[in-house]
Amino acid sequence: VSVCATALRRSRSSMAISRLSALVAALACCCLVRLAQCGGGGQNYTSMFSFGDSLTDTGNLLVSSPLSFNIVGRFPYGMTYFHRPTGRCSDGRLVVDFLAQAFGLPLLQPYLSRGKDVRQGVNFAVGGATAMDPPFFQGIGASDKLWTNLSLSVQLDWFDKLKPSLCSSPKNCKKYFSRSLFLVGEIGGNDYNYALFKGKTLDDAKSYVPTVSSAIIDATERLIKGGAMHLVVPGNLPMGCSSAYLTLHPGRNSSDYDSVGCLKTYNEFAQRHNAMVQQKLQVLRLKYPKARIMYADYYGAAMSFAKNPKQFGFKQGPLKTCCGGGGPYNFNPTASCGVRGSSVCADPSAYANWDGVHLTEAAYHAIADSILHGPYTSPRLL
Repeated sequence: VSVCATALRRSRSSMAISRLSALVAALACCCLVRLAQCGGGGQNYTSMFSFGDSLTDTGNLLVSSPLSFNIVGRFPYGMTYFHRPTGRCSDGRLVVDFLAQAFGLPLLQPYLSRGKDVRQGVNFAVGGATAMDPPFFQGIGASDKLWTNLSLSVQLDWFDKLKPSLCSSPKNCKKYFSRSLFLVGEIGGNDYNYALFKGKTLDDAKSYVPTVSSAIIDATERLIKGGAMHLVVPGNLPMGCSSAYLTLHPGRNSSDYDSVGCLKTYNEFAQRHNAMVQQKLQVLRLKYPKARIMYADYYGAAMSFAKNPKQFGFKQGPLKTCCGGGGPYNFNPTASCGVRGSSVCADPSAYANWDGVHLTEAAYHAIADSILHGPYTSPRLL
């Protein structure tokens, strides 16, 4: 900036430089100041690839298990933006959709129903997917709870198979992936969900955190070794604010709940997982200093509207579901969203919670906006 100022002084003192040149110099100075403030300016991504579970899946589960999990293929799923079911576990768009649109990219097509043109990105995420492979759940006696065997490692295998369609040589791939954004998650939440809904205790689940977080880091490193340079790794959402947990694992007394009404111990558990992921990401940054590895704080972004719902337009609060089968939180596991006995609200944008497990488009939009423009990505995405 000081160099810029010197240039301006010289331009003013020299009669040979026109007023137009001085104006150009001033504009250049402002641009340099702006770049310094932004840490070099925003990225211009030309493609995007995502991995994860139902928070990111845009249709892979519906394609892979059309009979077992066809609820997301029914109305009211997709009612808000698409006006039809798409396989997304929400009334509309997800975080990955808002990120793609922010970078001027098309909405990512699911890997299992992709078209011929994949160079602008593909979504490998599968609803119900886990960071760990099926043998892990067999070992803890929870394999019968799995929605799918298409774990994170399978999704990475899919990506490896797709790579020849994206770039043809190491040099070409290096250039191509230098402008690609990789979204690694959210993933890991189901690893704990399956265990806890099987009857495992929180202490049991805590013992899984090192293993689950390592699987996420290993996947991130595998992508870096494969050429990825820009990666966003999200943490888990606040589990204790989930209508499913609030209904199925209620607290014994008021001291078990925070000021929002969320279960303290489950939120503390989510924070434990997120803290370990962040610690391991820092080690990965030191190992691969040329890669830009960003942590996305989904937990913090979600708690911001959980604590101040009306500021985000959530007139019905953060805990009650828009689509469900009744009860204090409008969540009923025997009458879940999309099945007989459930009903859907008239205005999903007034709710943060969609079906007891997943959020509304409005909530995902708030998270995406916080990641793009707020303080919830480290280092900043833009």
